[in-house]
Amino acid sequence: MAETNRGFFIHLQDKKAVVTEQEIPMPVVGPDDVLVAVSGASVNPVDLKRAASGDQQVMGFDTVGRVVRTGANVSGFSAGQKVFFAGEGQRQGSFARYQSVTSKLVVATPRGFESTFLASLPLTGITAWELLFEKMGYTASAGANHGQVLLVINGAGGVGSILTQLAKWSGLTVVATASPKNFDWLTANGVDHALDYHQDLTTAYQALNLAAPTGVAILYQPVPYAQVAADLVAYFGHVGSIVEPSGPLALAPLKNKSASFDFEYMSAKTDAGVNVASQGAILQQLADLLQSGAIRPTATRTFPVLTTETLTEGLHTLQAGHAVGKLTFHVGNLQ
Repeated sequence: MAETNRGFFIHLQDKKAVVTEQEIPMPVVGPDDVLVAVSGASVNPVDLKRAASGDQQVMGFDTVGRVVRTGANVSGFSAGQKVFFAGEGQRQGSFARYQSVTSKLVVATPRGFESTFLASLPLTGITAWELLFEKMGYTASAGANHGQVLLVINGAGGVGSILTQLAKWSGLTVVATASPKNFDWLTANGVDHALDYHQDLTTAYQALNLAAPTGVAILYQPVPYAQVAADLVAYFGHVGSIVEPSGPLALAPLKNKSASFDFEYMSAKTDAGVNVASQGAILQQLADLLQSGAIRPTATRTFPVLTTETLTEGLHTLQAGHAVGKLTFHVGNLQ
């Protein structure tokens, strides 16, 4: 096989995403790595964040593809096997024809799902799992958190769309915010009570006559929602966020409730080289839940080919704040 690789690069011009394509070297395959021919990918806000920081590498943190070859220390994977994973922040991403990644992150795909649908899951699924079950302390088992309430700010976004499903599977009563036009999407993804984010959320939540939420997941800019979260969260509860604050974050109101604030960043484990294999284990559990029908993919739009034009359109949709669920791309010729 003649191996040639091409990659897409993102930079910001006047705060708008600009995409270029060029030939790049084949990725290095270390003894613990798997080389994959990419067939499905997805965009995430972190792609834009890293581009804004001046990061020059190929982005992309969701990959579906087929194994090309494995490193000397790798077992359990074979050439042609279909796999998926969320990548490593310090290495070339999925907006390329070929990608190399540590085998600890790689999982065989569940059967019966197209690459572009599976590409909606890795980054957001792992992020949601870590936030709910590692940071906020809920039990990762079917029905285990019955009787508790979770409030999700921005339930229709990429992470929100899978987090609400996992919360519902684990037994939580799920309340989530979105625009009313997306209420049906919330319901389809496990939400019991939908709230219009334009309303006063404290009043709207209290009108539901539910117990105080033991967790509040802020999946949008946390600064405007810090006081709402502090007002509503139960004593000894958790407030979690996946978004870097735009300014000072007022956490003092949580003190007298002995409540905790938790940040989640999926790339922290691979950046630090800490507990990396846990993310492969999480993705395997997500694959099992997907196969059983307990959760579903969250792709709402699939671009039939990855080009500079389609990737630019997807990134501009994210920048405009109009994305519901995940935007995915078909890459290469593999299914």
